[in-house]
Amino acid sequence: MSVRRLLSLPLKNYPGIPPILCAAHAVDSKRSLPPDSVMAPVWSPFTTVAPMSSIPIINIEPLLHGEHGQRQVAKEIGDACRGIGFFYITGHGVAPTDLQAAFDKSAEFFKSPASVKTRAAFVGPGGNRGYIKLGEETLDPSKPPDMKEAFNIGLELAPDDPDLLAKKPFRAPNVWPDVPGFRTTMLAYFRQMWDLGRTLHRAFALDLGLESSYFDDKFKKPMATLRLLHYPPIDKPLDGGQLGAGEHTDYGNVTLLATDASGGLMVRERGGRWLDAPVMKGAYVCNIGDCLMRWTNDTYVSTPHKVVTPLGKDRYSIAFFLDPDPDAVVACLPTCIDAKRSAKYPPISGADFLRSRLEPTYRGTG
Repeated sequence: MSVRRLLSLPLKNYPGIPPILCAAHAVDSKRSLPPDSVMAPVWSPFTTVAPMSSIPIINIEPLLHGEHGQRQVAKEIGDACRGIGFFYITGHGVAPTDLQAAFDKSAEFFKSPASVKTRAAFVGPGGNRGYIKLGEETLDPSKPPDMKEAFNIGLELAPDDPDLLAKKPFRAPNVWPDVPGFRTTMLAYFRQMWDLGRTLHRAFALDLGLESSYFDDKFKKPMATLRLLHYPPIDKPLDGGQLGAGEHTDYGNVTLLATDASGGLMVRERGGRWLDAPVMKGAYVCNIGDCLMRWTNDTYVSTPHKVVTPLGKDRYSIAFFLDPDPDAVVACLPTCIDAKRSAKYPPISGADFLRSRLEPTYRGTG
């Protein structure tokens, strides 16, 4: 199975390309980009504009069905995790209707009156659930608060769940707004993302020289968060370096992101340049988080990224952040150390690691 590479080219060289999408070209002649992607001229050594970076597009269907080719897919994912830290996945098995239903309910919530949203207010970083209004989150502490609002949904637990009754870290009831069908739609989508995230961990394990089931018992009751995001429209660039989402790396193991067609996601390549990440309908944008980077002793790398809010339009996205179980021990994997390379980090529980990253992010929340 081959990997297609998206070559991001400066849009100013192609004046006819819509600004909401990064120019892209699929270098695998046997496959074509989805019709909603934008095609740019093929780059070659004889052109005057070099590609700025590449984000691989990987068909993960063999992982879902146990087909021949799983190890090749795992290698492609591993190469991306060691490189730019971002990759697109197709062949993931999520129906377009399910994704659209989640976006529809998300938009319905964010368009609701303020009274509906505030009744489902954020419960604080210890629970990490509920509505976060504009200005309550600062991903880049050196910049003004992010220009976005969000709604966090965690693992749904029964009222008599022992972890919930014991008030263990990151165990809290979900907060549900008064939006018909919202809870049912989001819990169904949460489950699909959880399953997909565990599938990706089987690929990580294979690539890292472990049994494919290595991570299974570490994601039985994960500190996963389904995050609905809305970036309100702006009529001019923001002042003081303010962004829709400030520069940051993600905290957990892996993020699966679906976006609308507005664009705005930017990724910092290893050389320091900021690159537009093209919108590809039907594909998820995945990236490695700090927890998996620590688990792999920096074999995999988490990549800084940010969101620049497009002018004059709403932007909606849905992210699924998969963190391990609270009591999972995040310790250097046995295949990521040797006689010349010792462990860089001491063991830590999943809960303690996530808490260390979440608490500085919020200002004035519970």
